[in-house]
Amino acid sequence: MSRPSSRVSATGALRGAAVVACAGALIAWVAAVVAAPAPQQQPSEVGVVIRGDAGRPPRYAVPDFTALTPGAADIGRLIGQVLWDDLAFEREFDLIPRDASATVRAASTAEAVPFAAWRELGADAVVFGTVRQAGGTIIVQVRLLDVRTQRTGYSRQYEGSSNPRTYAHTIADEIHMAQRGLRGVARTKIAFVSDRDGEQMVGTVETRTAKEIYLSDYDGAEQFRLTQARRLSGFPTWSPDGRMLAYSMWNPIPQIFLSRLYEGKIEPFTTQATTNYLPAFSPDGRRVAFMSGRDGNTEIYVQNVDGTGLRRLTNHPADDATPTWSPSGTEIAFTSTRAGRPQLYVMNAADGSNVRRLAIDEVEADRATWSPAPYNEIAYAGRTAPGRYDIKVLEVATGRVRQITSGEGSNESPVFSPTGRHLAFTSTRAGGQQIFTIGRDGNGLRQITRQGRNTTAAWSN
Repeated sequence: MSRPSSRVSATGALRGAAVVACAGALIAWVAAVVAAPAPQQQPSEVGVVIRGDAGRPPRYAVPDFTALTPGAADIGRLIGQVLWDDLAFEREFDLIPRDASATVRAASTAEAVPFAAWRELGADAVVFGTVRQAGGTIIVQVRLLDVRTQRTGYSRQYEGSSNPRTYAHTIADEIHMAQRGLRGVARTKIAFVSDRDGEQMVGTVETRTAKEIYLSDYDGAEQFRLTQARRLSGFPTWSPDGRMLAYSMWNPIPQIFLSRLYEGKIEPFTTQATTNYLPAFSPDGRRVAFMSGRDGNTEIYVQNVDGTGLRRLTNHPADDATPTWSPSGTEIAFTSTRAGRPQLYVMNAADGSNVRRLAIDEVEADRATWSPAPYNEIAYAGRTAPGRYDIKVLEVATGRVRQITSGEGSNESPVFSPTGRHLAFTSTRAGGQQIFTIGRDGNGLRQITRQGRNTTAAWSN
């Protein structure tokens, strides 16, 4: 059952210098990574939906973007590679391998694209892009072209000073929307906990390694350290609008902090001299559910984001933990030991009434996470062997459970992507604790982190 793994023995407060340093670095990270380039023009024609042969998805070619100015070749190559990876992640299109695409002559204009050569490779569509630099500005043009008809399925121009990866992420998400009516996750972020820097904790006589909150792109790139406190930080969670991150920090006992990412501010959410941890934002972003020991037992509480309106939802001698909100915001699922071992329960979010245990056949079940709409699913970690857990998903309407991971390491702390099509989770399958992502069908496994020990991912909207 998820709970604080340790206590900090010394007293003290979070140092102001650490907050200032973190805020300054955070503002720079937001400016360089989070801000997306703005489109400078709309499609010049109504985009056509490009289809594949009967019974299979369309096959896309994504070559390097053509450099139109000296020094832009590396940018064009990076955009092409990242865009290929982004499109592959959603598994909506078949993709021609990049080395095969490199055998086709590059074109400097859309009119010069060698459609016959692309057709010989079996492509139904080709992404043609150019990139040029003017001073500190990057200008990217892109078109998705039907190889058979040479008509346009998507067309945009972007300019700005953003990280080149951001252009690729933006294009991928817009192609998915234009061609599939599907929201992509390429522009989303993942927060997680890591001890990779090996720094010793402050404020304790023990020799302990600090754990900090990190942020990254959905694919693990652009990893950035958010907290600088040299304490135990954990259990990050995103606000629905992606502008705030709540997390716990042992200071010296666990308290909850809010990081307002676009303002570069970090502020306490709880201040009581008792344990407060594992926050979870409501779907409307106005409330936070969390665990607290303020009344003697570990119970679940809800409080408004501004710190008002505290309400206690559970009242039981057993430990009640790890709250997660239903997509409607009317229910909360949580873990409780009231049956002797950790199991999953659901209650009304308004007052904690109508508590009932989920009918799943597990020796132990923990860390529930409710999927966003339109799916109505709860992912959790179920114990499948002594000391080992696997990720499973409960279909709430039918009661059917499907197992997502099976037998490789211990797999815990699942969290859904904002579309519900993917999960991030912690696994020891690589030898130590690392973050992985996987499709909700159990396919498409990817490793996101590799340095240090990394746990408890949170996926932004």
